[in-house]
Amino acid sequence: MFYLISALYLGWSLGANDAANIFGTAVSSRMVKFITAGILSSIFVILGSILEGRAGIETISKISTMNLATAGISSLSAAIAVTIMTILRLPVSTSQAVVGSIIGVGVMQKHVALTGLDKIIICWIGTPIGGCIVSIILYVLLARAVNRLRLSWAGFDFMMRAGLIITGCYGAYALGANNVANVTAVFYGAGFLSVQAAALIGGVGIALGIVTFSKGVMQTVGKGIVKLDAFSALIVVLSNAITVHIYAIIGVPVSTSQAVVGAILGIGLLKRAEALRKRAIIGVFSGWIATPVIAALVSMFIYFVTHLTYVG
Repeated sequence: MFYLISALYLGWSLGANDAANIFGTAVSSRMVKFITAGILSSIFVILGSILEGRAGIETISKISTMNLATAGISSLSAAIAVTIMTILRLPVSTSQAVVGSIIGVGVMQKHVALTGLDKIIICWIGTPIGGCIVSIILYVLLARAVNRLRLSWAGFDFMMRAGLIITGCYGAYALGANNVANVTAVFYGAGFLSVQAAALIGGVGIALGIVTFSKGVMQTVGKGIVKLDAFSALIVVLSNAITVHIYAIIGVPVSTSQAVVGAILGIGLLKRAEALRKRAIIGVFSGWIATPVIAALVSMFIYFVTHLTYVG
C-alpha cells in the first residue's frame, strides 16, 4: 500500500498541473466554471486511462526492470522532480520525469534497459513540433468554416463556450490515455498490478489532482501562457488534445505542456504576433534537459539512502 501512495502522489501532481493545459484558458477567462471543468476532466481522464492507456503502460514498462521497492522509488522520485520543476516555474514534463527516474534507478543497479528509449526520445522532440503543425492546420481550416457561418456575437460566444467544453473533454480523455503510463507503468512492469488495475489507479490519481488542486494552476497558467482570444484558445486546446492522443495511440507518454507551447507557437507564426516569445522556446528546451536529469538524480539519491548498510 505504501508504494501505491507514491503513485497516487505522482498522479495527483500530474492532474493538478496538466489540467491547466486542458481547461486553463476557459476557466481563467470565466467561459467555463471550474466545478464544470473539474468534474468533466475527472470523468474523461479516467475513461481515457481505462480505454486507451494500455499502449503507453506497456511502452514504459519495457524500459523498467524493477521490483516493487524500486518501482516505488522511481514513482516518488518523478513526483518530487515534478514538484521541483513547478516551484522553479519551468515546463513540467511528467513523462520525462518518469523516464529519468527509471534510468536513475537503472544506473544504481548497473542495468539500464534501453529498449524503446529511442522511440520515446524521438516522440519527445516531435511533441511541440506536432502541436505547432496541428494548430496551424486547424486554425486555417476552422477559421474559414466559422467565417462562413456569419454568426452573431451571441452565437459566436455560445459556439466558443460549447467548443471549449467539448475540446476540454477530449483533452482530458487524451491526457488520461497518454499520461496514465507515467503514474503506474512501473508497478505493472514490477508485476504488482495488472494493466487494467494500473490504468484505473493511475486515472483516479490524476482525477484527484484535478478536483483538489488544479483550480489555482488553471487560473495562473491560463492567463500566464499567452494572451489568446477565445477562438485561438480553442485551437490550442484541440491541437494539444489531438497531438497527445496520437502519441497515446503510438504508445509513448509525452508532455501536454510542450504540446501546448508548440500549438501557441503555431498560432504565433500565423499571426506574426507576440505569442512567439523566446522565453517559451527556451522553456521547452530547458524542460527537455532539466526534468529527466533532476528526476534521475533524485532517484539515485533515494536509492542510495534506502540501500545504506549501517554497522552497529
